[in-house]
Amino acid sequence: MRGFFRAFFQETPPPAPAAGAPAPGELVEVAVPAILDAARGPGDDSYMRKLCTACEQTVRLYRELGPGEAFATRLRAELLAAAEAPPPDVPDTRRAYREAACLLTGFDPTRLRLPGESAAAGAAALELVHECRTLSMSPHTTWALKQEVRDAALRGLAGPGAARLVLEANLDQVPDGPGPERTALAYLHGRPPALERQGVDELADTLQALLWLSRIPGTTGLPDPEHVQRLLERARLLQPLQRLVQGSFCGRAEELEQLRRYVGPPSDTEEPPLLIHGMGGMGKSTLLARFLLGTLQDPAATPSAFPFPFAYVDFERPTLSVHEPVTLIAEIARQLGTQYPGHRAAFDALAGACEETARAQRQEQSRIDELYQLSTTRSGVGRGAAEAFHSAARDRESDLVRRVAELLVQAMALPPGAPVPPLVIVVDSFEEAQYRASPALGRVWAIWAALQRAYPRLRCVVAGRAPVNHPARTAEVRTIELGDLEPDAAVELLMSCGVGSEAVARDLAERVGGHPLSLKLAARAAQEAGSLSGLVESLPPRRHHIHHKVDQMLVQGILYDRVLKHIADDEVRALAHAGLALRIITPDLIREVLAGPCGLRVDTPDEARRLFGGLARLDLVEPAGPDGVRHRADLRAIMLRLSDTARTDLMRDVGQRAVEHYAAREGLEARAEEIYQRLRLNEDPRSVEQRWEPGVERFLDNADQDMASRSAAFLTGHLGGHTPDQVLIDADQEDWERIAAREVEDLLAQGFTDTAAARLAERRPWTPGSPLHALLVETLARSGRRAEARAAAEAAVDRAEEAGSTDVRLDLLLLSARLAEEDGDPRAAERDLVEAEDIATALGRDFDAMGAMLHRARLVASPGAGSDIDRRLALRLRGLTDEALTERPVLVRAVAAEVCREDPVALDHTLEVVGLPDTDDAALEALAVSIDHVVAREPGLRLALARILENAASGTSDASQEALRSTGPTHVGMSGILRAARARGTLDRLARRLLELRDQSGELVSGVASAMGAGGSGNGPRGEHRPAERNGPRAAA
Repeated sequence: MRGFFRAFFQETPPPAPAAGAPAPGELVEVAVPAILDAARGPGDDSYMRKLCTACEQTVRLYRELGPGEAFATRLRAELLAAAEAPPPDVPDTRRAYREAACLLTGFDPTRLRLPGESAAAGAAALELVHECRTLSMSPHTTWALKQEVRDAALRGLAGPGAARLVLEANLDQVPDGPGPERTALAYLHGRPPALERQGVDELADTLQALLWLSRIPGTTGLPDPEHVQRLLERARLLQPLQRLVQGSFCGRAEELEQLRRYVGPPSDTEEPPLLIHGMGGMGKSTLLARFLLGTLQDPAATPSAFPFPFAYVDFERPTLSVHEPVTLIAEIARQLGTQYPGHRAAFDALAGACEETARAQRQEQSRIDELYQLSTTRSGVGRGAAEAFHSAARDRESDLVRRVAELLVQAMALPPGAPVPPLVIVVDSFEEAQYRASPALGRVWAIWAALQRAYPRLRCVVAGRAPVNHPARTAEVRTIELGDLEPDAAVELLMSCGVGSEAVARDLAERVGGHPLSLKLAARAAQEAGSLSGLVESLPPRRHHIHHKVDQMLVQGILYDRVLKHIADDEVRALAHAGLALRIITPDLIREVLAGPCGLRVDTPDEARRLFGGLARLDLVEPAGPDGVRHRADLRAIMLRLSDTARTDLMRDVGQRAVEHYAAREGLEARAEEIYQRLRLNEDPRSVEQRWEPGVERFLDNADQDMASRSAAFLTGHLGGHTPDQVLIDADQEDWERIAAREVEDLLAQGFTDTAAARLAERRPWTPGSPLHALLVETLARSGRRAEARAAAEAAVDRAEEAGSTDVRLDLLLLSARLAEEDGDPRAAERDLVEAEDIATALGRDFDAMGAMLHRARLVASPGAGSDIDRRLALRLRGLTDEALTERPVLVRAVAAEVCREDPVALDHTLEVVGLPDTDDAALEALAVSIDHVVAREPGLRLALARILENAASGTSDASQEALRSTGPTHVGMSGILRAARARGTLDRLARRLLELRDQSGELVSGVASAMGAGGSGNGPRGEHRPAERNGPRAAA
């Protein structure tokens, strides 16, 4: 609406213009609030109808203004007259139906009854049709009163007695079980529920009921809704922990005691993080939940009176990302805000700052990823930008977490000399970040160090895999390894899962061991077994120590196999067994892949759907989309390993048919499943690589866990993440090099050059096309061994040429050119860049050629070639379609900035298509500096600049004028206006308007060019801030 009226007022002069008339931006700020107030006013029309009507009246009124007539005064008089008038009287029948529905979350209007009616009269629909919103139409119509109508009806009730009567008259419309209606009725009957025993859902119902009842005249004795709100927020804070301990929890007394000692009594001593690790299914998350819930005793007074501040952060939550450590800080801030409601706004503001930082970091990471995709931008600006990004991210995240700790100290407000409670941070599901050289792990270590400096009594507990030796680690981690349950706890778990006899439970525990998953499988098998003694005898005697892991797999497999054998339907049982080879099972896959190996004849889709229905009803599977199921992941992993050895013929047959099925289909998901099945069949990774398509990565997450080591190495090389030692040993040389290259890239991005050099010393010689050659050159150069680096680059270029590896060759040529330039050898740099450009051009790789040309244009010691290369760059840029420009926005921005003097039109068009960098404040600063310089040198442009700024950041007319009166290279006012324009999405248009001004100094085009190059592969035109000779596309003509 603001945009519409901004354009309308700019294009439509008033009928009777007068001196001192308000500017378009001021008119917008008069019109929009008045229209919104009118739309929120009373009336039977919908909000959007009232909004449109008010807009039409505003346009008509503006066009009818008389001489000297004030627009604002007349607009308010006409639009807000209805809001100031008393509301119309409500007919008695309508008021009665409003009251009948005001304590119902939803109702069927055909069944709504008034007190005293034995049956619904059916008049509610006609009376309330304009006062309700529709909740659903199936299986029957359900309405709910609009909020303003409900509030008026509640305030109009005669008292609590009348409220009880209307609610009791319509109890047949209230669902069975808890709900706000039954809670409200309990309060009206004088039997309120005990708040302290209510969970999240019950407290939410109570809060809604209290908000209704508090509006009814004469209602007394209600709890304070704010008190209930705090109880609800506290319950929501603990809800994830309570879900984890809903099942049986047995044993782990020693581990719980270790955790209590770690948190310990008040002490000023610092403690390193404590890591809980163990095999999958051992109960790491449940142990954490039990510890926290047992330690956080119910508060006696205020809802936030926990014994210590804490945060439970589970990285499996979709709002958190282990690869974005700043989301960890945001979650900590939010949870602390709940515990200290007096400082909630400040904690929420810090969480908001973290979210804004995460958004900016995603944008910057996207730019870095783009630079890494091109061989001619990877070696120089790509790696430099990655290192700068992680350094800045560490500093920013450390500052944010320090501010969280300082605010916590302020919120606790401890008296002098009082013991400082521990700050307990529990991090769950951290496995994905735990791999050697992980940048996320390095930044989490920096967050931990900053938080401990600000709050020495920090206690950090992490659940993940075994400790990983990361070079950023600043303390020796304490560990708790979860092993088997002790015998008594194993027996207790079996009996809690349905094994009735303690003697049988002990015999089972002796054979099965103490692995919780094995015990639960044993309990399940015991419930379905005809003879418990037979079940015990079928299990092998336990061995210990070296054979423990093998024993667990064997026992789990036998138990699961017994569970499968008790499926009554033979066909479904066969499908369940063979379906273990598939990650998802659908009716089509049953017919085309599974039926043959299972010996079934499935001729029609209907028969396939029948069998699928039987499979879907098993509790061994879980839904996987609208038309698919999959085996439970924990059980499938067990059986898959055993079936690979015990039923190789069946698994191979299913795998081969699955390959044929998916190979005949298009789409990334089908390609991912084909690749998965080929790797499961242990096909040569080099042949599988030919089927790889960009984008399949997201469908193959964690698939390496189902693979043999060689296949797992292939996937890890493409996907990244933790690589077990055995996988590295068994990896093909090409896959090992890809894994090592990713690790070395991460190490260099974090500044760990020595560790990168040590990694590069392994497993030589490398293949001629290995990405490790360029990384070796980079590492040698960063280590100060520049002569060795240049010699290694030259030799590697020759080997890459012999091997036909274009990417590696281009990468090395650009790296060699950079080193030559840094060593003061521009001729050698020019020679390498020309060769790189020629290679890319010959292969039709326009962007790589453009990257090489951009580097040539920036060579500081090639003034003679500068203008020619700029002309060629401009021609190449102009030759790209708009679609092509959007593929590589970082590169094309940098090229447009470089050729701005040669071709301002190309700069303008690139700005129109890809815009300025979204989140980089350097772009704002570049524009602010150029505007500041122009105002100082050409005062005649002040008014035009003020109007451009005002239109881009509406409502800032005075600020624009004030900013333009200031001078100097930086000033807060101008940056604030530009930041407001960016927030409104008008910054690109502002920059294009700057290019249209006839600025004889050329400062504005140079400023826009610098803004275009900010945060990417360059910072605008080469050299110092030097204005273009003429400004703007029109000036160029």
